[in-house]
Amino acid sequence: MKYRLQANEHRPAIQVIQFGDLPTIKCFPGQLNQVFMNIIANAIDMFDEMAQTQSFKELEANPQIITIRTEVISNQVHINIRDNGKGMTQEVQGKIFDHLFTTKTVGKGTGLGLAIAHQIVVEKHGGSLNVWSELGQGTEFTVQIPV
Repeated sequence: MKYRLQANEHRPAIQVIQFGDLPTIKCFPGQLNQVFMNIIANAIDMFDEMAQTQSFKELEANPQIITIRTEVISNQVHINIRDNGKGMTQEVQGKIFDHLFTTKTVGKGTGLGLAIAHQIVVEKHGGSLNVWSELGQGTEFTVQIPV
């Protein structure tokens, strides 16, 4: 997804900050990769949408950032993926993992990505996938997988 993070004519490059080491865990890495890519792709889509209503200079003054933090807490791996974008309402947060729910325009989203991501984390890995968001502050997804 590196090419999607690069600067384009509408916005500067999106910064990705990563920190934390994790132990090796038993999992389906391809499926978890799909979960992470979906969350990050949604953040990039949101940043691209924001770039339609803000000038390049405004975006340079307030860099778009995706932060990925990993840690082990109480025998669970936590992967937190946070953006500093526009955030979501409580209503949207309540539906975000529903099958066929999307906030994207027709032809842009299927409403399957986060529903499938939730299924992969919960059913295939015995973990949890949660979202926290505040309008104007950004969104954070937390993936928790047992070690």
